[in-house]
Amino acid sequence: MAELRTDEEQVQALKSWWKENGKSLLLGVAVALAAVLGWKGWQDQQAAKAQNASILYQNLLDAVVGAIGPKQDEAQFATANHLSEQLKDEYEGSSYASYAALIMARVAVDQNELAKARQELDWVLANQPNESIFILASLRKARILAAEGDVDQALTLVNQVPVGGYKSSIEELKGDLYLAQGDQERARSAYQAAVDAAQANTRPVLEMKLNDLAAEDS
Repeated sequence: MAELRTDEEQVQALKSWWKENGKSLLLGVAVALAAVLGWKGWQDQQAAKAQNASILYQNLLDAVVGAIGPKQDEAQFATANHLSEQLKDEYEGSSYASYAALIMARVAVDQNELAKARQELDWVLANQPNESIFILASLRKARILAAEGDVDQALTLVNQVPVGGYKSSIEELKGDLYLAQGDQERARSAYQAAVDAAQANTRPVLEMKLNDLAAEDS
């Protein structure tokens, strides 16, 4: 009988506990389940978004090839512009959007539309890209500034660029800019720093620039 009473007491205790805590327990389970489902839904949404951006970017590449090919297809060029703007509008925080702007900047340079190219690069820089894209866009903008005749501003921009893994390219561009200013000594020093930073990676054009300065000194 004592054992029976103990069982009865245990059942009663369980009922009492459930009465006091059951609702909060169910609420906690519901919240946890909603969080899991919400997280999975967010992941699925992000995956779908990335896939859509990837498709748009691939279509952009195809359009650019047609636009700048031998036939210079104007319809393809219009398509490339449209896809680039769509990527920037709908996926502005993605690398796809940044690369789209970089590509259209390159196309603009090929068409000698330097102001348009600078506008595309400014968009990239304003949208907080990762370090590699930031450096690439900055160096390209510096070259455009120099082509527009503003070498001083180009040098100011290059000197503000984080080195990252691009020291050789940065120093080579500094050499080009110093040379444009007529400062051969600084240009030589920058080219040598670029060669040293390249280490075992052979860069014939860079070495040719350095050799040309040495030949002029001789």
